[in-house]
This record gives sequence, structure tokens and C-alpha cells, in this order.
Amino acid sequence: MPNVFDVAKYILEKHGQTTTFKLQKLVYYSKVWSLVWDDDILFENKIYAWANGPVCKDLYLKHKGCFEIGCSGLMEGDSKNLEPRHKETIDMVIKSYAHLSGQQLSNWAHTEKPWIDARQGLNVDERGEAEITPDSMVEYYSAIYAEQLRKNCEK
Repeated sequence: MPNVFDVAKYILEKHGQTTTFKLQKLVYYSKVWSLVWDDDILFENKIYAWANGPVCKDLYLKHKGCFEIGCSGLMEGDSKNLEPRHKETIDMVIKSYAHLSGQQLSNWAHTEKPWIDARQGLNVDERGEAEITPDSMVEYYSAIYAEQLRKNCEK
């Protein structure tokens, strides 16, 4: 099974250098949509509901202190560990989200139920270590996907 570093490496190979803030959000949405579209956990590493949005702590600890990162800056990970279906999902995430800034992606995540639920009881800027669980991701984003499919069928 791939890990978060394999996914991050692939994102950097396809998208190029980006802020670590944005990379975290692209990794998050890659995990989300893999759960929904592929019915598969893309990587086991946990995602946490930090004040600035979803963060994979394992990845954060590797790029801590860096503002931007490229492939050469992430020594961990090997995109060859990803199956074609994983790459297809990540490619769709990049196509759908990469035009947005890290701050825009963070703001977006702040409006979504998995992050909101995991942050219950915390102030907006308060540190927290609550996990955004795969179950909460599937429940919320599957409903969004089903609604989008329904709208497309009505057209």
C-alpha cells in the first residue's frame, strides 16, 4: 500500500513545486476522493484537523520549516508505489484543486463537515490533534458526489 510520501511525491512530480501548505491540502483531497471514487484507502497515514485545515502530521514533520517544496525537497516517497487507479484519482484532484491557493483550499476545508466535526470544542486558532477519520470523509464526500451525479443526470 502506498504511503503519504508516495502520494506527495507524485503530486510534486505532476504539479511541480508548491507551498507545503497547498501540498497538505492536495494530499488530503487525494485521500478523500480515493475513498469515494475507488472505495480504497490511498494511504494509512492519518489526517488531522489542525487550525489551518487538514494536515498529515507525518508529512508535516518531513517538510516542517519549509515554505515551498519540490520533488528534490521530499526525499521520502516513490510514485512508482502508486497503482494506475491511484494516479488517475490524484490526477483528477490536481486538475480540480491545484488552480486554488493553499489558503483557498484551507478555507474550503473549513466549511466541510469532516474538518468541522473533528474540531468540535476547539477555538478557531486553537491547536488540536483530532483525526479526520476515513469514515467521516466517506460519509460527507460520498453524499456530495451522489448529489453531483444526480444533478448531471437531470441535465
